Amino acid sequence: MEPFELARKIVDALEDKKGEDIMVLDLCEQAPITDYFVIASGTSERNLKALQDAIVDEIRPQVSYKPRLEGKPGEGWLLADFGSVMVHLFSHSQRDYYRLEDLWAEAKVVLHVQ
Repeated sequence: MEPFELARKIVDALEDKKGEDIMVLDLCEQAPITDYFVIASGTSERNLKALQDAIVDEIRPQVSYKPRLEGKPGEGWLLADFGSVMVHLFSHSQRDYYRLEDLWAEAKVVLHVQ
């Protein structure tokens, strides 16, 4: 599966579970570690867990490998590393604090679902 197609499928899964302010950043020219960041916010610990479960349960069978997972819902930042796509799931407060969109301001926003 091509990296952007994977990112799009992840966005669809996040939308289905009520992820908020979903963005896809194209990092192909900025970072050797990944092609895309998918960034989304969850409204609660339960919602963050549901978002993480959705991408693992729905996307993993399509890519035939398990993503590397980091973080816990109570910490407010969860990471799912699919290699070519890294998914960052934040509580609103943690997203405001880390501001990945600003840190990677040179990256092109290729999709934004509010």
